Amino acid sequence: MSERSVLKSGLTLAAIAAVCTAMVAATYQVTEDQIAANEQAWLEQSLEPALSGVFFEGSVTESMLVIPAPHELPGPDDAIIYRVYSEGEPVAALFAVTARDGYAGPIRILLGVQYDGTVTGVRILEHRETPGLGDKIVSSRSDWVFQFDGRSLTDPEPASWALKVDGGEFDQLTGASVTPRAIIKAMRDTLIYFEANRDTVFASPPASEAAAETDAGDDTI
Repeated sequence: MSERSVLKSGLTLAAIAAVCTAMVAATYQVTEDQIAANEQAWLEQSLEPALSGVFFEGSVTESMLVIPAPHELPGPDDAIIYRVYSEGEPVAALFAVTARDGYAGPIRILLGVQYDGTVTGVRILEHRETPGLGDKIVSSRSDWVFQFDGRSLTDPEPASWALKVDGGEFDQLTGASVTPRAIIKAMRDTLIYFEANRDTVFASPPASEAAAETDAGDDTI
């Protein structure tokens, strides 16, 4: 093959590579917003079941609070709290916390709590519990998590936030006690934290309000 042919082939390949790169970049730009929208919709769909019966304005994720570790909530990681509002007033909070002592490891929990401290719902975000036993903590596997809806630190008292076999108020899972015991303890500790820090949890305004205040401030400068 002559030097001219080699050069021509190289230029052709370079041109093809440039066209392919441009096409990939264009495709990414077109789909990036849609991917982000899909991820946001999935997150909202995952969070809302723990706010059963709660009326609020906007989306669940509009006002998120991250509490860096270490903190007084269950789990060693940063705690995430989603606050929801109606007419600017706090309505409920969603706590994403971790029960450290599950049977097969940590259990990631989503707990919804109304402003007055009443549980709106609990869902399991992540676990590695035994299939057929501990995995019945998941709402699609059993109705075990629904027994906490509407309960609070006054119904029952904190000392009774435990399994019936431990002298508490709540049912365990057939063949499994370590897993539900860990979850109930994490829920109780979260409710205790919320009762003691309610004003702090809702101290900052909803995201929409904060944005409005920022815009107003920009106009006066």
